[in-house]
Amino acid sequence: MIHTRSNEIRVSEIFGPTIQGEGVLIGLPTVFVRSGGCDYRCSWCDSLHAVDSNYRHEWQTMSTEEVWQEIVRLSGGEAVMVSLSGGNPAIQPLGDLIGRGHENGYRFALETQGSVARDWFANLDVLVLSPKPPSSGMETDWEALDDCLRSAGNKPQTVLKFVVFDEADYAYAMTAAARHPHLPVYLQPGNHTPPPAEEADAPIDIDGVMERMRWLVDRVVADRWFEARVLPQLHVLIWGNRRGV
Repeated sequence: MIHTRSNEIRVSEIFGPTIQGEGVLIGLPTVFVRSGGCDYRCSWCDSLHAVDSNYRHEWQTMSTEEVWQEIVRLSGGEAVMVSLSGGNPAIQPLGDLIGRGHENGYRFALETQGSVARDWFANLDVLVLSPKPPSSGMETDWEALDDCLRSAGNKPQTVLKFVVFDEADYAYAMTAAARHPHLPVYLQPGNHTPPPAEEADAPIDIDGVMERMRWLVDRVVADRWFEARVLPQLHVLIWGNRRGV
């Protein structure tokens, strides 16, 4: 696990408000706090600028108060949803930030692969667990994922979200969902052309993304027992791989 001091948050970028582009909160106006650092290295990672230590010089070490003030500035003081993402935001000390925001009417969603459990998960409004399928090249620690669920308890709205590129990923999503039948499931087609971190405006293979989207819809419709929701990455369809939107 990567550690920071109790009041220091390693930040890759803070931006918004824009819309949440995927998952259970798709389309919702949101301010994003993207932390720096991750304990995974997914083969198709679309945010290497927040993951790879080669870009560590671009990250800022900020206090809880500094992050909070930037959220307030961007939102104009109007309470909005705040998305905590990364990298893996679970390795950052975000509990005090969530508490500060709640005092002012803000809500917080966090997305993580479920590899690190934190007690402050119970204070989130939305917890998105997104374990990584075979195409990522990562191995899932199912006990760690269960620890995340135990840490969250019944407080946040908790969902599963899977990136799906192929049949192996789809089978993985079904298996993972069967372990937690009480959780809503969201599927999204993978974007196999993520940009290098220094090329945030690089073009994407939109035809390939949409072909996988149609295939994924057909698979879910055929498997009527698998009550998954198929959604695009809306921000990719609108802006491609551009950062800060």
